[in-house]
Amino acid sequence: MRALPLALCTALGTALAVSGCSSMLPAAGPTTGAVVDGADIATSEGTFARYEIVDLSAATIEALRGRALDSLLASFGDRRPSLEPVIGVGDYVAVSVWEAGSGGLFSGPLVADRFSAGSKSALIPEQVVPRDGAISVPYAGRIQVAGRRPQDVQALIETELAGKAIQPQVLVSVTKAVSQTVTVTGEVVAGARV
Repeated sequence: MRALPLALCTALGTALAVSGCSSMLPAAGPTTGAVVDGADIATSEGTFARYEIVDLSAATIEALRGRALDSLLASFGDRRPSLEPVIGVGDYVAVSVWEAGSGGLFSGPLVADRFSAGSKSALIPEQVVPRDGAISVPYAGRIQVAGRRPQDVQALIETELAGKAIQPQVLVSVTKAVSQTVTVTGEVVAGARV
């Protein structure tokens, strides 16, 4: 007689435990029937199937072992940013030029009562890199900057100014890197340039 209440309590406890599990399992995904029907519909309409259902067998697994592994890099290409950023169309670029002495292209006029043998500098106002990818530098002409690192552009400008300026030294700065950004707009909380 005592075994009956114990068996009844065990059965009742098991029923409660199983009913509690149903509320914890996910229920938002597709059913097996929906997956099978979706594969049949996709192939019967003559369009490319978005997926196929394949029976796994030893032969299928052996065939897949010989296949090269797919990778996101192979599918989409290497779009990682370079280690050193390059100047792009739309970026704002400023150029500073220093000369070793006064009386050069970029130094101010000589003052009679003051003499300075120190270096002189000139800041060329920032320019937006246009579609052709070149900026203007006085006495050096149009300099192609798009796709180049700032230090490469510095060396190019120094080469163009050699013989015209007194031992020119150049500093190229990207003041606003617009080409490396995207603008998020639309139905978002707050659109912004990222």
